[in-house]
Amino acid sequence: MKTVFVEQIRERDWVDAPFLVREKITAMARNGKPYLTLKLVDRSGEVEGRVWDRVDEIADRFEKNDFVKVQGKASVYLGKMQLVVQDLQRIKDQEVEMADFLPVSKRDVAEMVRELKEVVAGLADPHLRGLMEAFLADNDFLQAFQTAPAAKTMHHVYIGGLLEHSLAVAGLADDICRRYSGFNRDLLVTGALLHDIGKVEELSYRRTFEYTDAGKLLGHVVIGTEMVEEKLRSFSDFPPVLGTLLKHLLLSHHGQYEYGSPKRPKTLEAVVLNFLDDLDSKINGVRTHIDREPDNAASWTSYHRFYDRYFFKDGLAGQPEIVPAPAVKQPEPEPPPQSAADGTAKKAPEKKEGRRGFGFTLGDQLKDKSLELFGPDDQQE
Repeated sequence: MKTVFVEQIRERDWVDAPFLVREKITAMARNGKPYLTLKLVDRSGEVEGRVWDRVDEIADRFEKNDFVKVQGKASVYLGKMQLVVQDLQRIKDQEVEMADFLPVSKRDVAEMVRELKEVVAGLADPHLRGLMEAFLADNDFLQAFQTAPAAKTMHHVYIGGLLEHSLAVAGLADDICRRYSGFNRDLLVTGALLHDIGKVEELSYRRTFEYTDAGKLLGHVVIGTEMVEEKLRSFSDFPPVLGTLLKHLLLSHHGQYEYGSPKRPKTLEAVVLNFLDDLDSKINGVRTHIDREPDNAASWTSYHRFYDRYFFKDGLAGQPEIVPAPAVKQPEPEPPPQSAADGTAKKAPEKKEGRRGFGFTLGDQLKDKSLELFGPDDQQE
């Protein structure tokens, strides 16, 4: 049984424990010597491993997704915990408890299943409630739904993550319906619960989180819509228009074609679901990035490649606020105009701000789209 977990490792600890190898990369140092970079994981998190000596010998002993017993010294490098591996041996699957190596939701799964059933029981529309009860009565589906992660890398990347994310989006949907009128509340909540169900087949989550063949060929949006359509066929009296509106929620919840959405949101419920899904995933993604660096005492996180930014961790919380004295800003002299070949003044080029980062913002979704509803776009790029 595993006794030392990633979250327990401290600087200068000698570590002798099993891990799952999530990544294995061979690179070349500046001095021309090869080294190995490993991502070692267990249920509590991940830690980077570096092999500097006997690289070829150790690399031949294992592959990615193998379980290995690692011996090494822990140190903090650039704010992140790192293991300098001295020795490593592959171990057999029978020698480990799988539950020790896959990250799990902090929420109790049984509690989330009870909440799911309560949300379904609270649906007033008999057709939508009946559809959801049919999903709950499918034991194979329910087991997969409460086990699957919500994604491979970006958000809710742990066992139970899909159910946790779906309940969070459904809760946000209910909040929106309490604040704004004019929504089909039951349709929006049902769409929130079902919008990502295709991930039970898109992702493999037995040993590590990977895409299945069906996930790579079809994707969870198509798979989930097919699952809903299959259940709808078992109801002879399910209103066709309601079924179409529900499937539209699944097909459009990514918002734009370039984000993998077969259709763009064309109902108020679909627009809201798109943003609520994005909101919950972003919150979890940023929190996970911050929590991944407990040994980083700096006020800012390391750089997040996908979000294209650093995040402030409120490192000054609890300290008195220092208000600087107002400074008198001196006007900067304008640079003289450059002269063109014909002697006329040449206008300096305007600086353009690139749009990168989260990618699902309202501005990004409306970029290059018709904005006749709001008037002409005066921010040309």
